[in-house]
Amino acid sequence: QVQLVESGGGLVQAGGSLRLSCTASGRTFSRSAMGWFRRPPGKEREFAAAISRGGSRTVFPDSVKGRFTISRDDAKNTVSLQMNSLKPEDTAIYYCAATEPSTWTYVPSMVQAYGYWGQGIQVTVSS
Repeated sequence: QVQLVESGGGLVQAGGSLRLSCTASGRTFSRSAMGWFRRPPGKEREFAAAISRGGSRTVFPDSVKGRFTISRDDAKNTVSLQMNSLKPEDTAIYYCAATEPSTWTYVPSMVQAYGYWGQGIQVTVSS
């Protein structure tokens, strides 16, 4: 069983930066792809970023490309999302997610690919 705990959310002005972190329990973290998703107010959960096992591949949607980066530290069982040049439309609850352990190096962007989820953390960007 994998448990994920997010940290680092909060309130920031437009143009500012925040760094979210997710700490995972369990010994299989390094074999899982990791993702960040978000749920804006009144909308469905959407993909924000993903990183493959080993960290060699990352994927971002166009809405955050060039502003967000994702990284992982397998020694510490953590994955981070650095968010720069934040916009009010980035306001959302952000969720960390992990796939089942795998030998594949893939970076899924679909909610259904992830079997483990954190509780979510609020990010609010004021204009």
